Amino acid sequence: MPIQNTNRTVGIYTLGCKVNQYESEAIAEQFTALGYTVTSPTGVCDVYIINTCTVTAESDRKARQFIRRAISKNPNACVIVTGCYAQVAPETVASIEGVSAVFGNREKNAISSFAQSYFSAKEQISVPFVSVPSLEDAPFESMCITKFDRTRAYVKIEDGCESRCTYCIIPDARGAIRSKPFADVISEVTALTESGCPEVVLTGIETASYGKDLEGTSFSSLLQAVDAIPGIGRVRLGSLDPSLIKPKFVNEIRSLHSLAPHFHLSMQSGSSSVLRRMRRKYNREQALTAISLLREAIPRVQFTTDIIVGFPGETEEEFMDTVSLIREGRFLMVHIFPYSKRKGTVAAEMEDQIPEEVKHTRLLYLSEIARSIRNEILTDAVASGKTEAVLFETYKNGFANGHTDHFLEVRVPSDRPLNGELHTVTFTSVSDDILYGVLTPNA
Repeated sequence: MPIQNTNRTVGIYTLGCKVNQYESEAIAEQFTALGYTVTSPTGVCDVYIINTCTVTAESDRKARQFIRRAISKNPNACVIVTGCYAQVAPETVASIEGVSAVFGNREKNAISSFAQSYFSAKEQISVPFVSVPSLEDAPFESMCITKFDRTRAYVKIEDGCESRCTYCIIPDARGAIRSKPFADVISEVTALTESGCPEVVLTGIETASYGKDLEGTSFSSLLQAVDAIPGIGRVRLGSLDPSLIKPKFVNEIRSLHSLAPHFHLSMQSGSSSVLRRMRRKYNREQALTAISLLREAIPRVQFTTDIIVGFPGETEEEFMDTVSLIREGRFLMVHIFPYSKRKGTVAAEMEDQIPEEVKHTRLLYLSEIARSIRNEILTDAVASGKTEAVLFETYKNGFANGHTDHFLEVRVPSDRPLNGELHTVTFTSVSDDILYGVLTPNA
């Protein structure tokens, strides 16, 4: 039986991707099982967990900021740092005065046990405890969640990445591809569904690589099995590499009733020459073909994406290739990032580094193009006169906010919160990149 600590609190700061969000929720459930109260990390807590990201230099800076913020709130707290920044820079993290422990990306299940022993051993602790073993041959760290907010749950199905893109250090932070056992995924999603979860997001560091290390399974076979779970609601997918989208895969998923018609394709650039320098696994033409295949197979499908502007050597012509790709792909939303040097990557040593002011100018230009396309998509939705089912997520100032299955953001007036509820909505207008509408009668 676990020791109960009913009078202790734990706050968890989560930075970065959906995988981190899932892992933080799993850690929170482990603390709850030990009798801790999981509360906001913005207050005074007995234990702070900072689950870090290291995708950019800015991510590292934010991680250090959150660590110091936790320490300042309660200098006597047990402050534990984990995640990708902890994995690649454990010495730097441990050198921050007030840090109690640093755990790597294969040791997250050990965090709650450390916190249990920390307070009784506190007087003997003179230096931070550091447990960041190598990720070489690391197994998939088994984690499971049973809880969810009223709208969705993230389920981690894969860890690691082997792409070795020239701008990215995530393979160093996450290791090789490791897939969650097929039966464990189905069991976890089934339990969440039976608990009433209306939307599950299957995610990973390289989600489309699920099953590559497992015999006799594949990403599409997993999606088919999830689709067969009785009562399954919406199923969304984490970021996908466009190289996954081939005719065979599309044919295997096109009839899945639970799969949301929304795909986040990690494009990074619309220029084939830039993609080659990035060492991506596809070119411009293959990416556009992937979009076309999905549009032909899945009605109402929408796409979102990530783009890096100002990659080393990016010419004006290459940048305009990206602009035209965004137009041709007609992306609902584009997350745009200026290229950021990461120490230890190939791109950091490339010649023709782009000046920051050029990156900024390109980011603003592409942002305006992306916003114009989003506005066109939303305006077309109003003009169609069609109603859509909306799963509501938040409520503020008399308005309920949610998303359609194809990820259009919707806001309706309501006299009560509709969080976690599915309602049919008639769209009436567009404002500030959001669809406004009204609930249909009897909805």
